[in-house]
Amino acid sequence: MAEPGATRPHRQITSFVHHRSRLTEGQQHAWDRWWPVRGRDVADLLSGAEPYDPPAWFGRVAPLVLEIGSGMGESTAALAAAAPDVDHIAVEVFEPGLAQLLMRIADAELTNVALLRGDAVALLKERVPPASLSGVRIFFPDPWPKRKHRKRRLVQPDFVALAASRLQPGGTLHLATDWDDYATQMRSVCDGEPLLENTAADQPGGWAPRPEWRPVTKFEQRARIEGRDVHDLMYRRRP
Repeated sequence: MAEPGATRPHRQITSFVHHRSRLTEGQQHAWDRWWPVRGRDVADLLSGAEPYDPPAWFGRVAPLVLEIGSGMGESTAALAAAAPDVDHIAVEVFEPGLAQLLMRIADAELTNVALLRGDAVALLKERVPPASLSGVRIFFPDPWPKRKHRKRRLVQPDFVALAASRLQPGGTLHLATDWDDYATQMRSVCDGEPLLENTAADQPGGWAPRPEWRPVTKFEQRARIEGRDVHDLMYRRRP
């Protein structure tokens, strides 16, 4: 029993739920073959069992983009293929998505993608150095649509301040969502971060035009079919 007057330890609210899912035969084969080469666990990086060292992972120093929640890897693989001079780190907790991304990068023979399994917020906070990223991408994060669950949404003031601090001056934070109220929350939170400026401030509503280079995933296609508008937000780290 706690002593009278003692405070309980703070319990961090996570923006994701980790569900174990069975891999398909193809995904399992890709996992067995490529995860030891291309994948790492965030927990190992946090514990010091393995260093956070992108130049060693990629064998070079290049602009570095961190994607939080790479899903099934459609956008990640396509964007990495379109930008071979940029290194990409995909952080995800869903093993079938990571395995599917391993299949995509193996098929395309991509060498500029590293996969991390685990909590991206802890990674940013404890291992990613300040002003080291050229970009942070968060496409279609869990909207936690029920009002009582909205505290679990990833894009909150503390997180945005953290992400902005890890961007190089001129680096970009790119967000996309198909939930109107979450898009409004994202814009409000990012507008309130002193390190960031909205690159589309002169556009109606402050929304960025949908970049032609951002692939349309099956997830986004479903959102369109169901009648939900997709909003992009693009912020730049101030000098």
